[in-house]
Amino acid sequence: MEIDKNKIKVVGFDADDTLWVNETYFRETEHKFARLLAGYETENKIDQELFKMEMKNLPLYGYGVKGFILSMIESAVDLSNGKVSAETISKIIDLGKEMIEKPVELLDGIEEVLQQLSAKYRLILLTKGDLLDQERKLDKSGLSEYFHHIEVLSDKKESNYRNLLEHLEIRHEEFLMIGNSLKSDVLPIVNIGGSAIHVPFHTTWAHEMVHKDDDNGGYKTVHNIREVINCL
Repeated sequence: MEIDKNKIKVVGFDADDTLWVNETYFRETEHKFARLLAGYETENKIDQELFKMEMKNLPLYGYGVKGFILSMIESAVDLSNGKVSAETISKIIDLGKEMIEKPVELLDGIEEVLQQLSAKYRLILLTKGDLLDQERKLDKSGLSEYFHHIEVLSDKKESNYRNLLEHLEIRHEEFLMIGNSLKSDVLPIVNIGGSAIHVPFHTTWAHEMVHKDDDNGGYKTVHNIREVINCL
C-alpha cells in the first residue's frame, strides 16, 4: 500500500523497538530468570509460566519493567511452591534494576529519519509503558527535540488513539503512525481511518503477535527505517 503523502500533516512514532532497542533486554532477562530457577523447572516451562503471569497481571500493573519484575517474583514463588529464597528474590529485583539502567541504544538510521521528517511534518511520540522509565529513556536518547508532543499511554487500542487525536485536534486522515508492532502501532490506526507504516523488529513479544485473520492490511511495510523517507 502506498501512503498518500499529500494528506499527511502529523507523523507519530512508537518508541520501544522503533526508536531504540527494548524487547531484546526482556528476552535476555527471561533467560537469566530461568537460570535462577533452573532447580525447579525447565526453561521452557518457566518462560510459559512467566508469560501467563504477565498476562494475568497486565490489567493491574500495565506495561513496563516494574510490572515485569513483580511478575517474575510472583512466578518464582509459584514455581518453587513458596520455597524460593530471599537471596533469589533479591537477584530477581537486581535483574529488573539492570534493565532500567541499560543505556539507550538507538536503532540505526532513526535520528537521520527524525531530522528529515521534523523539517516537513509535526512529529509526536506515542508509547506505552511505565511513565518514569519511558521519560528516562527519552532523556537518555537525546531525541526529544524532534517531537512536538510526547504521550505515554496506558495502552494502544483504537479508543486510546481516538481520544488522543481528538485532544490534539488531529484529523485521522492527516495522521500517520510508524512502529514495529502491528497490534499496537499499526492496525488500530488503520482501523480508525489513519495511515501506518510497519517497521518490523527482529524480536516481538508474544503479546504483540497478530493472528493472520486479524490482519486486514491497509498499511505499508518497510524493513529499514530509512525507507520511511521514500514513503513521505
